[in-house]
Amino acid sequence: MNLLRQIWIISILNLRNLPARAWQSLVIVLGMALVIAVLLSMLSMTEGLYQSALRIGAPDLALVVSKGARDEGQSAIPRQAAQIIMDVRGIARASDNSPMADAQLLVQVPALLKTNGGKNSILLRGLGPKGLMLRPELRLVAGRIYHPGTHELIVGVSAQTRFQNIAIGDKVILPDGEWSIVGSFTTGNLEEGMLIGDVETVMQALRHQAFNSVLARMASAGSFPSFQHAITTNPALRVETMIERDWYIAGAADFFTLFDLIIYGVGVLLAVGALFGCFNTMYSAVDTRLNEIATLRALGFGGLAVAASVILEAALLSVAGVLIGAGFVWLRYDGVETGFQANAFKLVVSPHMIAIALLWAVAVALLGGMLPAIRAGRMSVVEALRAT
Repeated sequence: MNLLRQIWIISILNLRNLPARAWQSLVIVLGMALVIAVLLSMLSMTEGLYQSALRIGAPDLALVVSKGARDEGQSAIPRQAAQIIMDVRGIARASDNSPMADAQLLVQVPALLKTNGGKNSILLRGLGPKGLMLRPELRLVAGRIYHPGTHELIVGVSAQTRFQNIAIGDKVILPDGEWSIVGSFTTGNLEEGMLIGDVETVMQALRHQAFNSVLARMASAGSFPSFQHAITTNPALRVETMIERDWYIAGAADFFTLFDLIIYGVGVLLAVGALFGCFNTMYSAVDTRLNEIATLRALGFGGLAVAASVILEAALLSVAGVLIGAGFVWLRYDGVETGFQANAFKLVVSPHMIAIALLWAVAVALLGGMLPAIRAGRMSVVEALRAT
């Protein structure tokens, strides 16, 4: 009888005998399910933020900020500089030959969380005449668009889920009085967590003299390098530029790095616990099957086949735990609205995260089941019978 057939037969026998070792098996299954649930629930935040950042803008949109600014709110571009930027060659033109570029403002305004009524901040973006044209992904889902020059705002659906009193018809208090929310929109990215209004009116209300950024659509795929060179070498400008999508990903990089270190640090500790749990459980399983192992060896089954069946059992129990834990997290967290600082986004439990969890669980099962498997494989018929 060849080795694979021996492994298959012994593994089937092991699975049939699982009810007799139900509590031992549950230690691995439930332990792995809890570990995976913790890890995936934490990873769902970084994955959600990353995917939301990826959906911002388009490959032909360039964001210009002042030199050295680490985020858009720290940037300041005077009006004259903004006009110079929008006149640079390489920017696409509208039907009236005006540049497809827009000077923007991004500020934080106070807001109350729905979850506990705690104080927080929501982002308010001011857009100019071309602002909505540069965002074709922005779709109005209720109400109407704000009128330029008026105290009107529209709100993203993610922000409505996270914050109090920002539904259509509600009022937002700014330094110069109340602003009405007249519409709600969706974008499928981080901007879904913002308020949006007319940039000139917002700047007047908040006493801002400079824009935070300029967003420009490139005339062609190859226009960005020349556009970048033109504005960064102009002595009248102190600015830098990136593709908008890359800017948001770079801005979140520090968060990704820090949070990943925390997640994988916790993951290592949990893995050690799961490893010892698997190790002890499989040792106990071998001890309870000594008579069975002796019989199999007497019937001519090889030690390698017995050892492989022990590892396979540990792997199958671990995978079952992963599927339970991943299924719980997917049902509980996937698509749930959350936020980081002033950004609102949806948690994501993606297939590749579950695939990584499966590989991680199999690795833990292999390490945890290795020594018990070696013990079972090396055990002679006489040793097994003596131990029963």
